[in-house]
Amino acid sequence: MLLSLLEKRRSIRKYQDKKVEPEKIDKLIEAALRAPSSIGRTPWEFVVVTDQDILQKLGRAKEHGSMFIKGAPLGIVVCADPKKSDIWVEDASIASIIIHLAAASLDLGSCWIQIRERMHQGTEPAEGFIAEVLGLPSDLKVLSMIAVGYPDEEKAPHEKETLPYDKVHLNNFGSR
Repeated sequence: MLLSLLEKRRSIRKYQDKKVEPEKIDKLIEAALRAPSSIGRTPWEFVVVTDQDILQKLGRAKEHGSMFIKGAPLGIVVCADPKKSDIWVEDASIASIIIHLAAASLDLGSCWIQIRERMHQGTEPAEGFIAEVLGLPSDLKVLSMIAVGYPDEEKAPHEKETLPYDKVHLNNFGSR
């Protein structure tokens, strides 16, 4: 079942003008909260954004690659508290991918927008811009934003034959 979900999941950047139902948002949040974390420390925090004015602002978070969240009816900003775990990046990344997979299971499209170590404008970090827009506490770090909605584009799954099997090694690097 998971493999078929992975086969169909693609990064979607165009969304229908249709709201994501509250019960589906609840399922996405439940899935995120069930994400594993190192030693069960759960350093992540999630800001669920349905307000179109805020989504418009978040679309300006980076110079490149964040504009499409403006067209999404839902954004989920994935943050974490580095004081709770030294591997907050990994924990927040796991939660982010869980959100993607949950969205695909609900027939929603999604796309990851990398924020950590990306710039808003010049030397201003995207993370600082988002923190200001959302009123985040100073101890939180922003890893990503996930745009979510009903797809307004179709993307075929990657064919199994096109997967980069040359990246797989048996027992030793370079052995196939």
